[in-house]
Amino acid sequence: MSPPAEFDFWYAVNNTDVVVLPRGRLETFGSTLIHYHLITEVMDRVGEIRIREGRIQAFRPEILTPQSFTESPLEAGFSSGQAKAFVQWLREHEADILLLKYGFKIRQETTTESIVHDTLEAVTARVKAEVKAKEDPLSAVVQGVDEPWEVCLLKLLFEVVRRSSPGNARELQTDPDGSRHEIESAFRRAAADRTQLAPLAALLRRMDKFKEYEDRFYALVRSCS
Repeated sequence: MSPPAEFDFWYAVNNTDVVVLPRGRLETFGSTLIHYHLITEVMDRVGEIRIREGRIQAFRPEILTPQSFTESPLEAGFSSGQAKAFVQWLREHEADILLLKYGFKIRQETTTESIVHDTLEAVTARVKAEVKAKEDPLSAVVQGVDEPWEVCLLKLLFEVVRRSSPGNARELQTDPDGSRHEIESAFRRAAADRTQLAPLAALLRRMDKFKEYEDRFYALVRSCS
């Protein structure tokens, strides 16, 4: 007789350790790819360790309304039914992700698995050293359970969201639709490449912001002459 789903979920949560949390935070105005390494002991097989490696796509966060929090913050990609239990957990920890809704998708096409014969501690230490040597700010190392392994990644995402949400919230409160971020990016491109001046002007007109940025735009045009 298999254990109840709730036990599976909490067993996975309580036996998951985020060994290396990504240093970088989630993008406010775009999607983010998190590169994960999940290390687990193979069930019912002594001395075998499974290493899953893949990517999780975090979508652009949205300002959260009371109505929207009744919907799932998870997008397609989490095949395990345990995801529903995690959604409930997120709702209970609403204060930690106040104001924002995040969507995630495991990019299954990038997921790989390998089996090594060693201790869990030795494999974790080795993978941790390899990841740190690459200096990828969006890489993570997680030590968890083989089933349900998706919950281990959900716990990782909860920690990433908790770190990212204060900065994301501040930026979204000052620029809710991301238009200023887009304009600033266009100005940086034009400052580096004068061929981007025309696209910048078109963007400002399309957003009905040309008058607001007119002096800055023409100052940039003169500096590029």
